[in-house]
Amino acid sequence: MKLVKKNNAWLPSIFDEFFPENRLDAINYERFSIPAVNISENFANFVVELAVPGLNKENITVEVEKDILKVSSCVSNEGETIENQDGTKFTRKEFNYTAFERSFTLPETVSKDSIKANYENGVLRIELPKVEEAQNIKRMVEIS
Repeated sequence: MKLVKKNNAWLPSIFDEFFPENRLDAINYERFSIPAVNISENFANFVVELAVPGLNKENITVEVEKDILKVSSCVSNEGETIENQDGTKFTRKEFNYTAFERSFTLPETVSKDSIKANYENGVLRIELPKVEEAQNIKRMVEIS
């Protein structure tokens, strides 16, 4: 397999401006930024993990209303300048933190008063404990 180099010397500035090489990436990351989620279940609880790297936990809200778990962020890039406070200017800026909101319907087996959330290393982990009646207790059934 050979490495094929792209040489865009033919009208580079005109076409690159209207048809950027990463136009699909720009659509995905800039406009529709929804964090990826993992949901798992074990004997005692459900666990919801959201990948939200680069955010501060102060910007993340976790709410429970009726049977809906809502996770949102109010971060905005508006008002950001091209120059930092220390005088450093960006030549390229791809970090993009946009507001998001995700909602999950909770099953009846979740104890809504005992929900806990933890944010570490860019992952928001929400533990949803099951009510004791919902925890399947394994027992032997005698056959008569």
